Amino acid sequence: MTLPSYVVRVAGDPADREACFAVRKEVFVVEQGVPEDLEYDEFDAGALHVLAVREDGVALGTGRLLYGAAAAGRTGGDLSVGALGRLAVRKEARGSGVGVALVRGIEGAARELGLGAVDLHAQTAAAGFYERLGYVGYGGEFFEAGIAHLGMRRLF
Repeated sequence: MTLPSYVVRVAGDPADREACFAVRKEVFVVEQGVPEDLEYDEFDAGALHVLAVREDGVALGTGRLLYGAAAAGRTGGDLSVGALGRLAVRKEARGSGVGVALVRGIEGAARELGLGAVDLHAQTAAAGFYERLGYVGYGGEFFEAGIAHLGMRRLF
């Protein structure tokens, strides 16, 4: 699939953040049936959000990085590990490399923050995607928002 050119950038202003939330709503709330009150949480305000946007301004995907104390609960208290989450790509952009570009953008931001690894909770159906990007699963399957997940981590 070929898309018009796009860029991946840190969501730097309120309009970018709203675009991130709109993509998450479309993918998680509408498509996957995640309750809206679970999709948006107290970590959104302090998270680093990344946005993939076409040259015409249409948002294609998003993801977020938690770090420091916000990530500590997901990383066993290890402040050198960030938590990648809420990775969402609009249906029209899936299979085009946008998801990979978002993950790599989040990893780049994590490195700039001095982190040595990124942890994530992958939907079990997406675990292969993350494995191809160097993530390794740990622990058993668990459920979040009624969807099966697997813990995964990538060291830098």
